[in-house]
Amino acid sequence: MNKRKLRALILMLGAIFMAFFMVNTTSHASNIRSQGVDWSRYQGYSGVKGYKNDQFAIAQVGGSYGGTFINQATYNSQVASAKSMGMRAHTYIWYGVGGSVQLGRECLNYYLPRIKTPKGSIVALDYEDGASGSIKANTDAIIAGMQQIKNAGYTPMYYSDKPYTLAHVDYKRIVQKFGTCLWMAAYPDYLVRSTPYWVVFPAMDGVAIYQFTSTYVRGGLDGNIDLTGITKSGYTTTSKKQAQARANKTQAAKVIKYDQRGIFYPNRTLAVHYTDNDKSRQVATYHKGESVIYNAVIIEHDYVWARYTRSNGQYGFIKLGVNNGPAYGKRVINQSVSHTYYTVKYGDSWWTIAQRYGLSMNTLASRNGKSIYTMIYPEQRLVVR
Repeated sequence: MNKRKLRALILMLGAIFMAFFMVNTTSHASNIRSQGVDWSRYQGYSGVKGYKNDQFAIAQVGGSYGGTFINQATYNSQVASAKSMGMRAHTYIWYGVGGSVQLGRECLNYYLPRIKTPKGSIVALDYEDGASGSIKANTDAIIAGMQQIKNAGYTPMYYSDKPYTLAHVDYKRIVQKFGTCLWMAAYPDYLVRSTPYWVVFPAMDGVAIYQFTSTYVRGGLDGNIDLTGITKSGYTTTSKKQAQARANKTQAAKVIKYDQRGIFYPNRTLAVHYTDNDKSRQVATYHKGESVIYNAVIIEHDYVWARYTRSNGQYGFIKLGVNNGPAYGKRVINQSVSHTYYTVKYGDSWWTIAQRYGLSMNTLASRNGKSIYTMIYPEQRLVVR
């Protein structure tokens, strides 16, 4: 076979493989395949962003070199820099522990407390040197380390290249244990490449991130592509602790200053408490009777509402005014306010009722949580003062 035919055959097989790969890896390729970089001390204290559309960075915190721990002084500032650039920040650890589960445990006991990326984010074990002569022992050490990472609340990954992995590690055991968790490197050449050259993709089960070049914009900067959305870990999921912190923040009391334009307490500062359950989009009809007991004052769509419980057990709402800005304060409950009501009669309109009480139509409608284009009906009760 001559060289031209051989080259054509290679390209055809590569195209067939990539068609299969793109169908089977994900059905959301256009949404998932964000690109990013990985950093060590060679990228400096601020890191190096390859292209403006890079969405993640994976920084080296340090690692174990046969039991000697060497920290990366650039790690903390690189994580902060990645976040300031709007990139998702993740972590990797040089995992030169050979086949020793004990060395691996000591390494992670040392580095996991030093992780600065959020819970759920990637913590990858970089295993590309120092393997022992036992594939089983090497794999045991890697799996034990990844389990320790997972137990600490992070997303474990394994990093290396295909030839080294096939020679020293049973990667199928790793994939069986942790699913699609491999971060694999395979470079076609050392030309500058801004996008992957799929013909040399490391065809293996479980590849989540493909490191496709070490000359992303120049030598010494790696380019990576996320195939499954794994780099969104820690940034789109909420841990129980984070969820509770957000809930506590939501429950925090606030003070709302608003201009009521003559409605109820003009220019008065009210203490407001609200939760997600309070933020109803529905404005109920008013409770029958001249006095309403407010059981909460809430904010919705830039307005301040008084909420009360109607006789049928449902909530009712009265618009108090416009929210002009929050400040911290105390909760207001059981505030009794008396109102003057008018019962709509046949022939009434917003204009006739407003004229009767010296109001504008908009003020009257706003006072009742409605607009002047809302229909009113006989026997309907409206708040006029």
